Amino acid sequence: MHRPEHSIALPLLEREPELAAAARAVDTLCAEEPSGGLLVYRGAAGLGKTALLSEVRRMASGRRTVWSARGGETVTSVPFHVVRQLLLPAVTMAERDGEGAPDARELLGDRYEIVGPALGIAPPGEQHADPQGVRDGLDALVERLVEAHGPLVLIVDDAQWADLETLAWLASFAERPAGGLPVLVVVAYRTEEAVGETERYLRTLGAAAKLRVSLRELTSDATAGLTRAALGEHADDPFCREVWAVTGGNAYETVELLAKVGDCGFEPVEESAGELRALGASARGRGLIARLEELGPATTKFAWAAAILGTDISLDLAVSLAGMSHEEAAGCAERLRAARILVGVDPMEFVHPLIAGAVYRAIPSAVRTALHGLAAWAVTRSGRGPAAAAPHLLEVHPDGDAELVEQLREAAAEHLAVGAPDAARRCLERALEEPPLLSVRAEVLYELGCATLLTSPATTVGHLRAALDTQQLDDALRVDVVFRLSQALTHNNQTGDAAHVVAAEVARTAEGPARMRLQAAHFLWEGVQAIEDDGPGRSRRLDRVAAGLTGRDNTERVLLMLRAFDGTARGESAEEIVQIGERALLNGGLAAGVGWTDTAWGFEPPALLGLSYAFADRLDRAESLFTEGLRAFEISGWSGGHLAFAHALVGYLHRRRGDLAEAEAYLRESLRLADRVGNGLPMHWDAASMLIDTLLARGRADEAREAAERHAFVPPYSSSIVIPDAPSVRGRLLLALGHKKEAVAELEAAGLALMERGRHNIVMAPWACDLAYALAEEDPARAAQLAAYARDRAERFGTHTAIGVALRCVASLKEGRARTELLAQAVGHLEASPSRYELALARVEYGMAAGLPAEISGGLELAGRCGADGLAARARRALEAPHVRR
Repeated sequence: MHRPEHSIALPLLEREPELAAAARAVDTLCAEEPSGGLLVYRGAAGLGKTALLSEVRRMASGRRTVWSARGGETVTSVPFHVVRQLLLPAVTMAERDGEGAPDARELLGDRYEIVGPALGIAPPGEQHADPQGVRDGLDALVERLVEAHGPLVLIVDDAQWADLETLAWLASFAERPAGGLPVLVVVAYRTEEAVGETERYLRTLGAAAKLRVSLRELTSDATAGLTRAALGEHADDPFCREVWAVTGGNAYETVELLAKVGDCGFEPVEESAGELRALGASARGRGLIARLEELGPATTKFAWAAAILGTDISLDLAVSLAGMSHEEAAGCAERLRAARILVGVDPMEFVHPLIAGAVYRAIPSAVRTALHGLAAWAVTRSGRGPAAAAPHLLEVHPDGDAELVEQLREAAAEHLAVGAPDAARRCLERALEEPPLLSVRAEVLYELGCATLLTSPATTVGHLRAALDTQQLDDALRVDVVFRLSQALTHNNQTGDAAHVVAAEVARTAEGPARMRLQAAHFLWEGVQAIEDDGPGRSRRLDRVAAGLTGRDNTERVLLMLRAFDGTARGESAEEIVQIGERALLNGGLAAGVGWTDTAWGFEPPALLGLSYAFADRLDRAESLFTEGLRAFEISGWSGGHLAFAHALVGYLHRRRGDLAEAEAYLRESLRLADRVGNGLPMHWDAASMLIDTLLARGRADEAREAAERHAFVPPYSSSIVIPDAPSVRGRLLLALGHKKEAVAELEAAGLALMERGRHNIVMAPWACDLAYALAEEDPARAAQLAAYARDRAERFGTHTAIGVALRCVASLKEGRARTELLAQAVGHLEASPSRYELALARVEYGMAAGLPAEISGGLELAGRCGADGLAARARRALEAPHVRR
């Protein structure tokens, strides 16, 4: 903050520990191997937080690059307002200063379309930006700025008034792993003003800080020191004590009072002490307002206009709002600067937020509302757009204004496009209060649901149900609302409800494209339910619907994708499944409208198609789809649940291929990304199941147990199906941990549920083979039945992987030559499959059964390449056994 020229430079007394900590942090940032950190200063208004930040800025100036920003009471609803203050000067440096500095496109790279709109340097895109993607993009931007400018100091004052989007980014940035970027973030905020989500984010910052300080009032001794520093050593004790009594040790009020004493020419002695209370009152509350009113009605009106506009006050807007000429406004601004109320020319700002708040609250309520209405008009007329006018539109009293509703809807659309769904939600909720026309209300509710789809499925459900209840939607929009509602229910772990919602809508919709789309959605959500009433019946219905489809439009293509996955889960012919899948594609790829980021159908259909290819041993086709999805989400900035699921799919592809270490890395990243979205969501279940399965293949049962405990991988399971089947994987985990009785119970229950549903894919749900292994000694007849069932289903499915896995299981129950021959057949099938881990396992077991060290060694080498440490250790022990032929 720039102070007027006649400001008094005073020492920061009783802030020595805080200054010492700041000095250490700055020195660490300036070391040969710089390290960043986070400092948080908090306390009541006027205790010197801004002065501390100024001192940090002074310490770092000339040594490191320093950028700063501050929140504003009247602009808390402007998304990324503080981020723009903080980073925009660096991003636009090349444009402003010419060659030498990297320009915005160079700094942002392929994230320009994601982060540029949030920074206000690029037009918003057509799709809703994912808030997490924008935050990740801001992280990447800071990394590039460090590369371009070296270690950074980022200072944020009055963070209690920062917009939620900035605070969300700061909180996530602060939680980055230790030893990260050489960036020192320094934040100050008023404790009494931090409430709701703001308080939550600031608590997160405080928990991550190297230093978090709660500032206290100055003691009488420190106040005396300030008084003598400002007015001279001859200030006597009674005068100094009265300064402390008047200000209560508030640093800001003390400095302002001493400045006024200096302006009035009082001697700082006991005889003048009686004047201090009146002077102190003029620095706050009614006293400040009385002093403002003494400057005249025109100046007061101009100050009101400035208070309505908040921060970075444009002279043109203030002139328009105050309704006066530029000449008259310039005179008012000069008087306010002389009175230590405003500072700057264009833009202007208040000398201190306490003054801005006092002036704003002094405006009569009705006048304040009217001024916000005028401000909204002036901002819109200036070409800044509805989003810039939104903070003022939010303050206007509801009055059934259809035009205001449209402005708020436009502002919400802009907010969504820059990754600010909370800001969009506020605009749309305010539009509902206006209220809109009945026919428009349903559309606003729909838009409100769309605003929270990526961030809060539960909130989305409420808004979309309300939109349906209005009965005011046209047929096309109603279908879209129903589909999005079903999506939100599924993402909120309410898959059964999603299927019921769509089924009800199918029943009320006449034959035609809309009904067919709803039927496809019904098949989708029924098919991904973990439990359903009549799985075989649904499969038959889907088979009849899809039988004559050629993939001529997107609804047909989605139905074919669902049919391919249903056939995969049922264990039908893999060759036929691939043929069905090919009909779902257009020229070998996903058609426009059914891609990963297309909102008409969502990401589920292409994901199910990719899994169908993966289990059909067509890992090349699955890889093409999954990597396309991962890239699509990255390009679109969808860094939340969508990207988490894409990482899980790519990770599981590596698991199926036998690249276990790489699979583990992708799956752990998937869970890290999912954790940022919430807990216990369907994406967690898939990634956790895949990770546990992968860790067990690596021979790391204890790590698999830890993953299961961390992610609550226990019943009750997700309402959506989990890949691979969650109870089957949990049974496998229990076996690996030696809990045989619990494992048998889990696997028996899994098999019963899956067989009742008609799902027989022994690779997707490996319960039968694991249960056969578990029962081999105590119930060999039952084990043999299970192995025979697995072999039969594998041969019907027809992939080399499934047949090889089943033959291994059958062989485990045999002895002598029969065992050896079956294992040799298993090796032969798995050599023709893309599943290298399963091949390594079969080769080791075949070599052990036949006493062939070459086979064991081959399995050992392959196990090492797969990252299957447990299998490799087992192979080495087998090679050392005396009965192995050398």
